[in-house]
Amino acid sequence: MAVDSTEILIKIRKILRSVNLESKKIQKEYGVSIPQILCLEYLNSSDNYQATQKEIRDYLNLNSSTVTGIINRLEKRGYLARLPKRADKRTTHIIMTSKGSDLLKSTPRLLHERLSKKLENVPEDHSIDISEALDLIIHYLGIDDIDASPLITVEDKI
Repeated sequence: MAVDSTEILIKIRKILRSVNLESKKIQKEYGVSIPQILCLEYLNSSDNYQATQKEIRDYLNLNSSTVTGIINRLEKRGYLARLPKRADKRTTHIIMTSKGSDLLKSTPRLLHERLSKKLENVPEDHSIDISEALDLIIHYLGIDDIDASPLITVEDKI
């Protein structure tokens, strides 16, 4: 049984729309972007609730200027602070504040977290099928060379 290409495109649009709607809802209700929440989540899971900007950049898989903007906005709102390293003033640690922790506790679990949890329970043969199907879509779209963040967001600039 052949599947109409329109059905496939509708399913892809449904996924993209879900991500977009989640992003807009989080922004409207909490005043922060999903990458900002992900930054706070990373700090929340880090030793002493702190990390370097490079560690955050590597986790988010975003460029330096984007991560600097995320950190600046979160710092301006009091969700995190920059602390110079005592031994080396050139290195700055980014640390989550109690206000950032409170924000994180109030936000819902993100779409990518819910999907990740469900994928952990998918039988291996199904996960292979899903991965292969997504590889085909990526190939057909001609986007094999595009870097991808390990996190689902819509804020990436093309």
